[in-house]
Amino acid sequence: MVTIYDIAKHSGYSIATVSKALNNKHVSDKARVKIMDAVNELHYTPNSSARTLATSKSWIIGIVFDENLGFGLAHPFFSQVIEGFKKHVELYNYDLLFVSRHMGLQEETYKHLLHRGVDGIAVIQSFGEDELRDINMTIPAVYIDRPTSEPGSVYSDNRSGSRLAVNHLADCGHKKIAHIMGDQTTYAGIQRAEGFKEAMAANGLEVRPEYLVDGGYYSQAGGREAMIRLLSLEDKPTAVYAAGDEMAIAAIRVIKESGLKVPEDISVIGFDDIKLAQHIDPPLTTIRQDKEMIGRQAAIMLLDKISHTEESGKDIRKMVPVTLVKRQSVKRIN
Repeated sequence: MVTIYDIAKHSGYSIATVSKALNNKHVSDKARVKIMDAVNELHYTPNSSARTLATSKSWIIGIVFDENLGFGLAHPFFSQVIEGFKKHVELYNYDLLFVSRHMGLQEETYKHLLHRGVDGIAVIQSFGEDELRDINMTIPAVYIDRPTSEPGSVYSDNRSGSRLAVNHLADCGHKKIAHIMGDQTTYAGIQRAEGFKEAMAANGLEVRPEYLVDGGYYSQAGGREAMIRLLSLEDKPTAVYAAGDEMAIAAIRVIKESGLKVPEDISVIGFDDIKLAQHIDPPLTTIRQDKEMIGRQAAIMLLDKISHTEESGKDIRKMVPVTLVKRQSVKRIN
């Protein structure tokens, strides 16, 4: 069985330095890389019982998500964020415990986390501000996909993404642009809708009330319903910006079912750049969120908090940039 002594010998660092690296304490970046390379090459797996006794840690991180979203973590955005998070914390031999929060059961969720003795938690989406303060007082925590008044959150630049989408459509000559909004109780949905309105104003374009439609919680069902409403209008939009790729994909299907074509009759742009976006017909122009980076940054932030590093005491909020990915679902009409 591979031991910490083997890792020290293989990496060329002392047992003390190896121990610090494995426990996410301060070592140089060069040392950390070499030690983690040795861990991977030798397939080192620490004895969890011994680690727990030696460090007074559980080596478990809780992932808290909201079951009221309807699909839990099945949405491609969240699943890829969690994959990025998981890859990083596994380098430090942490296991993940997934806990769903049901409406009205916040206290039970919190008690469950305390009972399991998790070393830290990553909260996805919606906890109330009071709950966040209560959690952060006793358990190191980071918050994904929303900024909070509590220190430690990672989220995309949603407003900038909407500006990129609208500017691209405006540059292609579109003036009648509709927006299928994400759920307006979510930070992302609110920010993307505000960014849409700001960009329309900046381009001298009218935001028509009938062109603002609720797509629900970023699902294909919500996108389908919203697109049916837009197609029922006498004066139809020439372009649709959906606040999520799942909604955009559903919108494209509805447009095709109606006998119209994308992008010849109506252009469509999404937000997320999920894997399916490049494989539909036509391939979807969209705003790319760096999902793996969001997960990795959240993991780094949480491990710093758990280890009480100098960074962990700072009020850190990381806004991850987004980019426009041009494919074939948008047509130039001028």
